[in-house]
Amino acid sequence: MNLRGLDLVYWNNFVETGSCSAFQRLYDAYSDVLYDFGMRYTDDSDLVKDSIHDLFIDLHAYHKNLAKEVNVHYYLLKSFKRKLLVVKRKSERFRFQSSSDPSFSIRSFDYSTEDLMIQDEEQKRLMASLADEINRLPERQREILYLRYTHDLDYEQIAQMMQISVPTCRTFVYRALKVLRDNLEPSAILFLTSQLSFILQE
Repeated sequence: MNLRGLDLVYWNNFVETGSCSAFQRLYDAYSDVLYDFGMRYTDDSDLVKDSIHDLFIDLHAYHKNLAKEVNVHYYLLKSFKRKLLVVKRKSERFRFQSSSDPSFSIRSFDYSTEDLMIQDEEQKRLMASLADEINRLPERQREILYLRYTHDLDYEQIAQMMQISVPTCRTFVYRALKVLRDNLEPSAILFLTSQLSFILQE
C-alpha cells in the first residue's frame, strides 16, 4: 500500500473512532507539508504554525463530522489554505489585497535543497532558468503550476481551491506552458517537459 493509501486508512480510523494514534500519524505526515505549503503564501513562520495548530485542533474537535474516503492530501491543503487566510485576516500585522478576495499571493517558485543536491551543474543551471521563467508568470498561473508540480493536484481540485472553473484552470496552464516554451532555450524546454510531464498528460 502506498503512502496516500496509508493516509486514507489513518484518516478513516481517525474519523470513525477519534483514534489518537491515527491523529498523530496524520499530524506527523502532514505538518511539514502544510508548513512548506503555508510558507509559499506568507513569510510569517509563526502565522503558519498557528494555522496548522488551529487546523488540527478543529479536525480533532469535529472528527465525527468529517467525510470519509477523501483525498487526504488535497483535503488538508484546501482546509489549511482556508484556515491560513482566516488567521491572516485576524492578524493586525497584515494588510490584505481585498476583504472579498479569498486568495493571497503565492511567493516565488524555487527548488528544495534536496532537489539541488542531487543534480549536476547543468541540471542546476536549467532548474534555475526554469524557476526564473516561472517566477515571471502571472501569479495565478504560477500558483497552478505549483499546486500541480509540487502537490500533484488535478485540475478539478485546483479549480476548487482557487475558486475558478476547470476550463479556466486548463487555460491558465496552457498559457503558462506556452510562455515557458517561447522563452526557454531548447535544452531548458526538454528539461521543462521532463519536470512537468504530468501536466502535459492531461
